[in-house]
Amino acid sequence: MLFACALIANAASFVLPISNPANLVLYGGEMPSLGAWMASFALPSLLSIAVTFLMLRWVERERLTDRCETVVETGTLSRGGKIALGGIIVTAVLLIAASAQGYQLGLPTCLAGIATMAAICIGERKSPLTTLGSVSWAVLPLVAGLFVLVEALASTGVITMLARWLAAGAAQSPSTTAGVAGTILAFGSNLMNNLPAGLIASTTLQQAHVPQIVTDGLLIGVDLGPNLSITGSLATILWLTAIRREGEDVGFWRFLKVGAVVMPPALFAALGARMLIG
Repeated sequence: MLFACALIANAASFVLPISNPANLVLYGGEMPSLGAWMASFALPSLLSIAVTFLMLRWVERERLTDRCETVVETGTLSRGGKIALGGIIVTAVLLIAASAQGYQLGLPTCLAGIATMAAICIGERKSPLTTLGSVSWAVLPLVAGLFVLVEALASTGVITMLARWLAAGAAQSPSTTAGVAGTILAFGSNLMNNLPAGLIASTTLQQAHVPQIVTDGLLIGVDLGPNLSITGSLATILWLTAIRREGEDVGFWRFLKVGAVVMPPALFAALGARMLIG
């Protein structure tokens, strides 16, 4: 069940433009309209989710035959929980509407989060310090450091070289370049996390001026590739932090054993569908 939560966070990352911060990073804030997005990613998203489910079910087939607790104590949702649920729903509607209109998504997300937290604190008559104290602040320096690494690469001319290679490949065969580049980025995202990897791809795309299918292939790679390892995405790092607070843990090699079986088939299915769409 824990693996299902982790893997679906990445497998469903390109259902909508708002599904993953890496989408905003890759497109440099200039997101396609919702209609154009669905035309490109509806089928690849469905295949990504379906193949991830089937492969995970196969990998975990022995555990699924074990007995499971059927009587579980359930609690009622507190007032703060109800406010949080309402805030999530309102935020989702707000972001989908903003995406459909082609607006920037960063500010609405920030404001919706602050408003939801304020409503919970007021409704529960609690200090916001408790909520702020539970935030995984240690993740922020990690991500910031990775973005500094990207700037260092840009200053060395590496991104200019990548842009030249990408443009040359796209000029010969856009579909093949989309598949190859998306695959390379998918595995590369596990070496440095998909947010800085997406920033490298975004900067490269700005210099290369390639067809849309190449950009879409890179987006699939940067979103789905992190299902290979724990270090691949911010979502998986936060997932690991959350389950450790509850007394559970999944090591790097344990995750890699599952990810190495689940991720590649889903990646190839999603990339293949996008290439067929053209």
